[in-house]
Amino acid sequence: MKVKENKSFFLMQFGDTPQLRVLDFLIDNHFFDFPLTEIARGSNVSYNSLKSFFENFIKSEIVIKTRRIGKSDYFKLNLDNQFVKDLIKLDWSLTNKSIPEIKKAVYN
Repeated sequence: MKVKENKSFFLMQFGDTPQLRVLDFLIDNHFFDFPLTEIARGSNVSYNSLKSFFENFIKSEIVIKTRRIGKSDYFKLNLDNQFVKDLIKLDWSLTNKSIPEIKKAVYN
């Protein structure tokens, strides 16, 4: 696995676990759907790790199946789920809070 050099504010605040990496990837790409292999690759989580907890995301309706192409099921964040809505708001809030700190570090 390739290590992500620049962690998101979400991961810096809450930790860097496989589950949070997947949520972070899906939040950043919440308009799109992906097969499990792309979710694993994009979030830098092994496919086997993803399979071990992804069913819980489906059962809790954090992610929904959108379609099937060939043998691959595609999934995306369930934007109708209040928990997901709150996660997206939290991610934006963390990002907005951190922007002045970044500007200060870059321009000083």
